[in-house]
Amino acid sequence: MKDITIDYALRATWQAVARMYNEEAKNFDSTMAVGFTLLSIDPKTGTPSTALGPKMGMEATSLSRILKSMEEKGLICRKPNPEDGRGVLIHLTNFGLEKRKDSKDVVLRFNEVVKSELKDEDLKGFFAVVQTINQLISEKKIYLKSDQSKSK
Repeated sequence: MKDITIDYALRATWQAVARMYNEEAKNFDSTMAVGFTLLSIDPKTGTPSTALGPKMGMEATSLSRILKSMEEKGLICRKPNPEDGRGVLIHLTNFGLEKRKDSKDVVLRFNEVVKSELKDEDLKGFFAVVQTINQLISEKKIYLKSDQSKSK
């Protein structure tokens, strides 16, 4: 266990979770990416298309493909953004709202099962570690620019 790096544990765990979600999504004739997108769209007011990519941590080209597929399946529709004449809001259709509920149920089930297997202090510790990692990355404290220039 001492030879496993933090990044390896994170990556391997996320890959296992992604595989699990994709396997479950097949039961709904969907994918994890579609489910994640459904959950990222505001079900009442819609979401600006330009805000979805950053919200999901996804590149515009990948997101465009997913949105096109979702539109073809009748999960979403695009409407002009009344606050920005150039912008577009992504809205869920009634079918999209149904599928969003399915996605939400799958995520909640995962959380319920994992939480039921952990002590509260272990879960708090997990979130503290994740928060610290994200903070170190966002503050660029892992690879400083001065470190990069020294290695050249």
